[in-house]
Amino acid sequence: MLFAAAVLLTVGAIAYTLFVRDKDLPQPENATGWEHLEQRKVRIYEQLRDLQFEYRVGKLSDADYQTTKTNLQTELAAVMQELDKRQGTAPPPPPAPKPANVCPHCGTKFPSAMKFCGACGKEMA
Repeated sequence: MLFAAAVLLTVGAIAYTLFVRDKDLPQPENATGWEHLEQRKVRIYEQLRDLQFEYRVGKLSDADYQTTKTNLQTELAAVMQELDKRQGTAPPPPPAPKPANVCPHCGTKFPSAMKFCGACGKEMA
């Protein structure tokens, strides 16, 4: 009996894992152009460090090391140039929404949003 329960639980866990639908997965955060470039710059620096380590260990030949290093440095220069172009053009912060629980006519504050002001009776937009 215990063995059957364990088998059933194992099969259920495997089936659940295999049949997860795409709509059930969380959506990835969309990075802005600025954040994407910063992330790319960090990844290129990591790749250069890894490349240098592998060359020192002896996993890469001189020609492969120089070719890959030149390609990564060219890509890094392009990313840095794009970041320099965007310097000072970071996206502005989103405007703060007007609170819906403050009457625009008399300024009375309420704990929750209301359609009409409880103090002056005017419509709260």
